[in-house]
Amino acid sequence: MTISLYDASVPVYRQMLGSLSMILEKAALHAQTRGFDAAVLLGARLYPDMFPLAQQVRIATDSARLATSRLSGVAAPKFEDDEKTIDELRARIAATLAFIEGVPRGAIDGQEEREVSFPVRDRTMNFKAQPYLLHWALPNFFFHVTTAYDILRHNGVELGKRDYLGKFE
Repeated sequence: MTISLYDASVPVYRQMLGSLSMILEKAALHAQTRGFDAAVLLGARLYPDMFPLAQQVRIATDSARLATSRLSGVAAPKFEDDEKTIDELRARIAATLAFIEGVPRGAIDGQEEREVSFPVRDRTMNFKAQPYLLHWALPNFFFHVTTAYDILRHNGVELGKRDYLGKFE
């Protein structure tokens, strides 16, 4: 049995972005219950040289949004990267979900050989679409979703594996 490029991307992004949104909702409830401003969590990091929570969420949404665009050829919406609250980060996730869910299956399936090129720091990365998804886009996406989860867990938000995995179809 084969798996399509669409099935390996959009439903995976949908599941994990839904999970990330719910994790952020739990973080807001955690802050409210304990009587502190949830915005404090947006600056939390696992280590000083790592990006804070807000940037982890931004990069996760960018990864899903841009990968879907690169796989399909459908232009991705631009985001301002100025979220200052958990609700604003959740709105960014919702906007990302709306975009990826709006890309038709037919625009992604059959594009395994599409050329994908994009800048990374001082060089340009070049892939075919399937290896790009499997060896760059998905690992990068999972890294940032996992790091966001880890930052919140490290800061006392009661999360478990079910929260991370979320709901899948």
